[in-house]
Amino acid sequence: MKVNLKYWICQLVGWGGWYGFIVLVSYKYNKDLLFTPIQKQNLFLFTILVECVCLIIFSHIFRLVLKKINWLQFSFTNIVFTYLVGILLTTASSFYSIKVLTELPTTSFYDFVLQEQKNKAIALEKDMQLSQSDYYLYEKGGQLDSAKYASFQKIKKSTNWYRNKNNEWVSEEKNGKNFGSLINILILITLWSLIYVSWHFIIKNRNDQLDKLKLEGLVKTLELKTIRSHINPHFIFNALNSIRALVDENPTRARSAITELSNILRSSLQADKQDTVPLAEEMAIVNDYLALEQMRFEERLTIKLAIAPDTLQQPIPPMMLQNLVENAIKHGISKDVNGGCISIVAYFNNNELHLVVQNNGILAYPTNPTEQGFGIKSTKDRLHLLYQHEARFEIAQLPSNLVQAKIIMPIIHTL
Repeated sequence: MKVNLKYWICQLVGWGGWYGFIVLVSYKYNKDLLFTPIQKQNLFLFTILVECVCLIIFSHIFRLVLKKINWLQFSFTNIVFTYLVGILLTTASSFYSIKVLTELPTTSFYDFVLQEQKNKAIALEKDMQLSQSDYYLYEKGGQLDSAKYASFQKIKKSTNWYRNKNNEWVSEEKNGKNFGSLINILILITLWSLIYVSWHFIIKNRNDQLDKLKLEGLVKTLELKTIRSHINPHFIFNALNSIRALVDENPTRARSAITELSNILRSSLQADKQDTVPLAEEMAIVNDYLALEQMRFEERLTIKLAIAPDTLQQPIPPMMLQNLVENAIKHGISKDVNGGCISIVAYFNNNELHLVVQNNGILAYPTNPTEQGFGIKSTKDRLHLLYQHEARFEIAQLPSNLVQAKIIMPIIHTL
């Protein structure tokens, strides 16, 4: 209903405004010619009204046909062809309807004007004392009578009427009147069509852009859910095996280990419901994860934490730091028979949050980033999806067989 209301407002305001403008200009500059006498004025206004109504009706029919055939689904060539045919048919229908309706009165406006001009020509001929003359036969035997020709041209140019060689009054304007009206209607229908097509293409492009943005948003959401819900199944198996070994040996530690594992699983299940969590909450999961891994590695795993207190409330993507720590143990500590040290650092620098994870080991792909595992790739993908170019991830081989992974992200101010 809202769309139809807007359409009809545009139709009435557009066509009505155009013909209203014609009436105002005609009244201002041609008042004497078009608005007097009163009969002429009424015929002029009636003609304007008929043209306006006919163009509203036939342009609306044109629109209904376009909607019926669903023209927006056509190829460009078919759209052009359809519009050319539609414009020609609409123009012809409007022209002949206007012609029939304006001739319903005894005398049409155009006939009234023509008769006025003819009367003026007769009066001018009489004033020039040419009524009984054959001045219209200004050429005989290939010879031109300049006096007769001058009289003929004066009457013709002043009134658009002249006598032919058979002494019959002929209107020069009447011959071109229909063609001129047809061209005017063709121009108006073409302009209406261009406006209609342009409007719908703008709306279609806008809707396509909105659909594209919605689809991109949905894809990003699904990607984030897939990335965030990932937990290495080997870690779960190793943790369960470690817990099983402790059940008889150290039941108290086994119970706490089950709690730690359930905390990690719960956090993983809730990760797809949140874009960010406070660093303190993420560190709690990391601590549970490291506690479980220490059951497996025992003295082979050393942990160092350097978390600046003012960073604990800073929001970060959930399970991101845990993924880096898991990656460090999987590719670093577990591959060294002597184990190693995991170092986690968090601090602010230049209005950015820096999260650093260091571990003993050798970077497996120092020159070929395409060989990166899921943990590294998921970290890069999530940072790009959430922060675009405002966050970055770096991983490098340091001296003394140390691998450093660093996340740098913008500070998010919380209330």
